[in-house]
Amino acid sequence: MISLVQLECFIAVAEELHFGAAATRLKMTQPPLSRQIQQLERELSTRLFDRTSRRVALTQAGRALLPNARRLLDLAAKAVSDVRSVGEGAAGTVTIAYTAMAGQAVVPDLLRRASAELPGVTLLLRELVSLDQVEELEKGTVDIGLMRPLLARPQISSRAVYRERLSVALPSDSALAQRGEPLKLIDLKDESLLMYSPSGARYFHDLLLSMFVASGVHPHIVQYAGQVPALLAMVSAGIGFTLVPESAERISPDSVTLLPISDADPSSRVNSVELDIAWNAESHNPLVERLLSLVDEVDDSA
Repeated sequence: MISLVQLECFIAVAEELHFGAAATRLKMTQPPLSRQIQQLERELSTRLFDRTSRRVALTQAGRALLPNARRLLDLAAKAVSDVRSVGEGAAGTVTIAYTAMAGQAVVPDLLRRASAELPGVTLLLRELVSLDQVEELEKGTVDIGLMRPLLARPQISSRAVYRERLSVALPSDSALAQRGEPLKLIDLKDESLLMYSPSGARYFHDLLLSMFVASGVHPHIVQYAGQVPALLAMVSAGIGFTLVPESAERISPDSVTLLPISDADPSSRVNSVELDIAWNAESHNPLVERLLSLVDEVDDSA
C-alpha cells in the first residue's frame, strides 16, 4: 500500500531532482529517503527515477505520478484540516480554485475580506484553468472556482463577479506602442497576432475572433498559447501582439506596453471580459455560502 510519506518523499525528489537536496528539504538523512523511494517503486513495480552518479531525472512513469501525488497530498491535507477544525471548534476549510488572472483581479480582495470577517476559515488555494476547475467542482475536491464563463453544467451554479476590457499588448519598442494612444483593431491588420488556444482558452479565443469580425479585420495569427503570462512572454520577445485583460498590467514586463482599444472601434460592443464565481450546488460545506457572500456581484448596468 502506498503511504503519504512515500508520496511526500517522491514529490521532494521529483521537484529537487537531487536526493541530498530533497533530504535536506524534508529534514531527514538521505538513506531513509532512498529507502522510501525504493519501497514506492517496488509497490508500483516500476522505476520512477533514472539515477546516475551525476544526475537524477524522472522517468515517464514518474512524470505521470507527479500530478496525482500532489493531488493526493492536497486531499489528505484538506481532510486533516477539516477534522482538526471540527475538533477545535474552528470554522473549517474552503478550497478555492482560480485562474492566473483571477489571482490578480479578485483573489487578493477575497483573502483580505475572509481574513477580516472569517478569521477561523482556512483557505486552500489552487491555480487551475477553467475546464479543470469544473471537473474538480463536480468531484467535490474544490469548493469554489473563479473562472471564465463556461457552458452550463447541471451541478454547477455560477454568477459574474468581475468585468473588464481587453487591451492591446505590444512590444514596448514597437512603433504602435510608442504612439501611446488608444488603438483601433484596424491599426493592427498588418501585425502578427499571438492567439489564445481554442482548446485551452476557448473563452478568450472566441472573444478575440468576435472582436476582429466586428472590426472587419482578418488577423495574421502566428502562434497559439493557453495562458496570458505565456502570451505576454511572447510579446516581450517581439514575436507579435495580443489582447489581454486590463488587469494583466499588474504582471506585464517592462518590455510590454498595454494600450486601450478605442471606444470608437466597432469591437467595443463585445469588448468585455467576464470572470465568474462557481460552486457545486450540491456541496455539503456550510462555509461555501459564507465565502460567496464576501465576493461582490458585478453591476450589470455598469
